[in-house]
Parts: sequence; C-alpha cells; structure tokens
Amino acid sequence: MTTMFNGVKSIRFAKRKILLHKNGKLIIILGSDGGTHRFCSSIRGKEKQFLQRSVVPTNHFQDSLPRLPVPELDKTFERYITALKPFITADKLDKTQQIIEKFKCEEGKELQQELRTSNARNKHTSYITGPWFDMYLKSRVPLVLNFNPFLAFKDDPQPKYNTQLLRSTNMIISSLRFFKSLKANILEPEVFHLNPEKSDTTFFRKTMRLMPRQFAWYGAYLFKAFPLDMSQFDNLFNSTRIPRIGKDELQVFPEARHIVILRNGHFYVFDVLDEDGNIIPSSHIYDHINYILSDTQTPPSHPISVLTTENRDSWAKARMQLEKLGNAEQLRLIDSAIFALALDDETLGNNLVKSAHHMLHGPIHNRWFDKSFTLIITKDAKAALNFEHAWGDGVAVLRYFNEVFTDSTKNHFVGPKTVPANVDASHRVKKLDFILDDAMKSTIREAQEHLKQSTESLRLDVLQHYNLHREWIKGFKLSPDSVAQLGFQMAFYKIYGKFVATYESCSTSAFKHGRTETVRPLTLATKQCVEEFHKSNRISNSEMKNLLKECTKVHNQLTKEAAMGQGFDRHLFALKCIAEEKGMKVPTLYQDPVYSEANHFVLSTSTLFGPAFSGGGFAPVVQDGLGIGYGFLDNSTGCLVSSYAPHRDGAAFVEALHSSYDDIYNVLSKV
Repeated sequence: MTTMFNGVKSIRFAKRKILLHKNGKLIIILGSDGGTHRFCSSIRGKEKQFLQRSVVPTNHFQDSLPRLPVPELDKTFERYITALKPFITADKLDKTQQIIEKFKCEEGKELQQELRTSNARNKHTSYITGPWFDMYLKSRVPLVLNFNPFLAFKDDPQPKYNTQLLRSTNMIISSLRFFKSLKANILEPEVFHLNPEKSDTTFFRKTMRLMPRQFAWYGAYLFKAFPLDMSQFDNLFNSTRIPRIGKDELQVFPEARHIVILRNGHFYVFDVLDEDGNIIPSSHIYDHINYILSDTQTPPSHPISVLTTENRDSWAKARMQLEKLGNAEQLRLIDSAIFALALDDETLGNNLVKSAHHMLHGPIHNRWFDKSFTLIITKDAKAALNFEHAWGDGVAVLRYFNEVFTDSTKNHFVGPKTVPANVDASHRVKKLDFILDDAMKSTIREAQEHLKQSTESLRLDVLQHYNLHREWIKGFKLSPDSVAQLGFQMAFYKIYGKFVATYESCSTSAFKHGRTETVRPLTLATKQCVEEFHKSNRISNSEMKNLLKECTKVHNQLTKEAAMGQGFDRHLFALKCIAEEKGMKVPTLYQDPVYSEANHFVLSTSTLFGPAFSGGGFAPVVQDGLGIGYGFLDNSTGCLVSSYAPHRDGAAFVEALHSSYDDIYNVLSKV
C-alpha cells in the first residue's frame, strides 16, 4: 500500500514501512514494532521532530540499576590512610590513626549503622543523593567561579555554517530534537559497552527491548554492557535553580514550550514548540533569531542578570524584592524556559585564554547562571555550554553536548541559502522588561562590584602538548589519564618542592542516582616516580618505565574502586551529614587538622573527552589552589589551568607542566 503526506511517500513492504521523500531519497525504515533501523542524512517531515527513535526506551534500565553500595567502615579508613601517606607527615599520621581507631569504636559504629538503616529505607535512591544535593543547594557562595564550569564546542567543520545566526538556529533545532526524544522516551539509553562488538548491536537492543524493566540491567550485564543512571536527564531542560534563604531549590516546568534568549543584556522569549508539542518550522526559528540579532538596543545600565552572580542569600532577598516590584512573570518565563541561549556580540577568534574567560564568567550582563545550562554563541560562532552543577554531573551534560554538536553539524537545518519565513517575528518574540526602583539599582551595582572583585584576580592559562597524546601513550600500555595526573604532580613539585591533596572526579552513574566519587591521584607510586624524575642521578630508563607502569596500575585500581562506589570520600561525607542531622557533637575525626588538609584540594582536576570537545574548565576550589580541566584532543593533550593571584602562578605551573610532559615523553621515546 502506498500513501502520500507532506511530500513523503509511505510504502508498506514485508511488515516494514519505508518512507521516501518526493525526491526519492530514503528517509527511514521502520520495523513493525516502530523501532528505527536506519536513518539517512536527509531529515524531512515528521522525523525532523526527533533526534533518535531508540528501539530500547530511554528509561528501560532505570528500575533495575544496582544501588550504590555503602562501603565497609574498615575499608574506608584503610583507603583514607593510604591516600594520606604521600603528603602527611608520620607524626600527624600517627595521631590521625589514633583518632580513627577511637571513632570506629564509638561514634563511627553508630553512624555507620544509621547510614545502613537509612539506606535500606530508601531503596529508590542512593545514600549520597540527598546529602550531595544539599551540599550544593545549601552553599551560600556565588555560582560563578565556585560551581559553574564550561564546555567549549569545536567549530562546525563546514566554515560556511559558522555564523552566529546559522549556528544558533541549527543548535536550537538539534537541542529540541534531543529534548523531544528524551521526553518521548526514545532517546538511546546511556550504556557503557565493555565489548561493543557484541553489545553495541541491533541484536542486543532487540533483546533488551524484550527484557522486563525489572530485569533489564541483568540482561545487559550478560552482554558485558553496563547501563548508566538516567535520572539526571530529568533536570536538563525546563529547569533552574531558584535562590532561597538558607537553601536553594531546583524547579522543573515540564509544560513550558519556549526558550529564553539573552542579547546585549536583554531577555527575549518565543515558543519553539506549537500547541501539539511539535518543533516549529526551522525557517521560523531562523527568523526569530535574526529579529533578535537585529535589535540595536544598548545593554541596560542595571542588568538584573548580575544578581545571579551574588551570594545566594543576597540573591534570594533581591529576587523577592524583584517580584514585589512586579517582575514575577518575567522571572517565571526565564525559570521555565526549555533552555537559555546567550547571543554574545564579542568576537573571540582563536584566542584560547580570552575564550575561556568569556565562557566561564562573562559578559555578565548576558548570562543567567541559575539555568541548568546556557548555550553560548558568540558573534564569530564560537559555542560553549555554561552549566549549573547542583542538578547533575558530566554524564547528562556531555551526552547532550556531543549529540547536539553531531546533529547540528551533520544535518544543517538552515544554511546560507535559507529563505526567510513569511512571519512577523515582532508578534512572536516577546521582550522581557523589568521594573527597578532605586534600591534595586543600588543592589545591582553592589553585585557588579562584588563580581569584579572576585574575577579580577582570576588567571587562566592554556597548555597544549603535541608529543604526549592519547594514542601514543596507550601504545606503551599506559593509562593516558594516569600519565596526565603524574604530570600535574611533577609540575607542582618542580615549583613548590612538596605534595598536596589532589582531587580527580569520577562518575558513579553505573548505580541508581549515583553522582561522583573522588579519585586521589597522588599515590605513593606517583610520589616515588616524581622524586625519581627530579634526581640528578636517577635510575635507568627501563626502571623509569617500570615506575610509570606502576603509576598506571595503582591509578587504574583507584579509578575502578571509585567508579564502583568503593572510594572513601563520599562515605565519610555521608557519615558527617548524619552526625549533623542527629545533632551530635562534631566527631573528633572531622575536627582533625589532617582531615581539613586532606580536603583542601590545592589541585582540583577533571578530565573531558569527546568528539565535540575543544576545551573546558572551572575555577580553583580553594584560593591557593589550581583548577585543571584537561582533555585529549586530536593528537594533543590540552589543559586549562585556573589560579588566583597572588596565591598561585598558573603560568609558571603551565610552563612546569609542559617541561614535565617533555620529561615523560623523553623516557618513553627512548628504546
């Protein structure tokens, strides 16, 4: 049987529906079960609405995900002591061990039992979820520089599409296709394939579709495939963080159909979905963005967006005052938007440091840091995400990041020859105007001054090392991540002659409602290796290679333990939270200066890797620290190093890091 609709011919053949566009191009083949079997690069008609039509429903594995284990108390302290040994003196370590033994026999035993009991009562979640959300939402420090990181996209491979108008329109449409696929439960589930040849297949997906939800994870496990937690995806769109006195809250507005656009400090909204929930025509979105870009209004003298950079209690009070002045509806439209798009007038070119500052903390009049994420696109089409961290971690953000880049650069819904739509954008785009009194204007000026004080000492420095890259390192059967981390220890030791507490983030999304765990990459193995590198009469080259292998072996083990919920940081944090909830006197363990030193992360590090990634980073987590966002790009290792003057010299660290990577390269390259 053959039918025709909107220029698309539908042919039924052998229980499959074949859709052909009027020009004869194959669009899609649908199985009798409605599952997608093949897409082509030309997207037309109804299929434009969705990024994916997964055979396996998005949340199919969620009910059967394993729960994050509560570690044994003895194992936690064993790991804790091991992590302390490389940088804590023997005298301090002896006192800490005495404190630990007392804690295990007294408060620790009670708190551990309470944690296990609470965990058994709350089987729908993980033991860390509540405390971790509270940690973020109760913090009163500003989001800027303290929590919000950024991820920068690569340029569109086809230069003709690298204009602000075209790239923003294409990325909006791809974002909406991702959003709609997620809402319809047809976005491909996030799965880690240990053996992709056997599990990343049509057979695996068809088999999983037939598995009952309550057993689906176990079925995937038989294929050596590990589904990941998808709960954070629920907060990716239509969501925001709302400032409240004492503790913020996360809110989601599932019925909203609009996006919010910031340009020159002004806010605009327009519906991107029609009343039936379909994405409006791409030419309409193109026209609406063009209309906003043509607005010649200068930035407001008192931009309310700067308030999102304030201390959270100060912002909460200011927000309540804004609402009393008659701005409640305007704020609701910002809060409920599917996502925020910032169209910046700046041109960044290839200046990596300028770009990093721009995407991390400015221009402040054109940001709204409370939104779950803001898509930023500059005048020369440089694109990035700046995202709020309370609602989620890297898994959901990176999935969106990579999918939207691939879809928007492959399909190009609008291009240089796009014909403008015959619509009056002025009637569809709504500009939000705010009512301010003198007191509110004064509050905004104070916020601007506070931000200036916090950002003027921030320094960002970039390293690109072209010899020591991912594939080359793997050729020596070494972990690229462990080698990168070894370099950080070597560089810091070169400058300061000591070792310090170091943080590396690791996802625990293999578990239901998992968040992150800490890897402590400073180990006795790395310490020995660093010290050997700095000796004038060091051991032979082959022995140095053995030390490098030992660094990888130990680091891989720590990473595996962390990913499996067997670190110690989140466990100790949860026990401390229970003590606070019970109104107990703070246990001596947490008053120990060594515990404070162990959690004063002078080196805070996080790695990112993906086909769309060109850079990213965050500010130091302590004033005398270094924030290191690193990744393995095309045939290079890249790092963005942040520091606060005069506490640390990021430029000197980058220079020492480059030298350290040279040292490692020279050892490995010698036969």
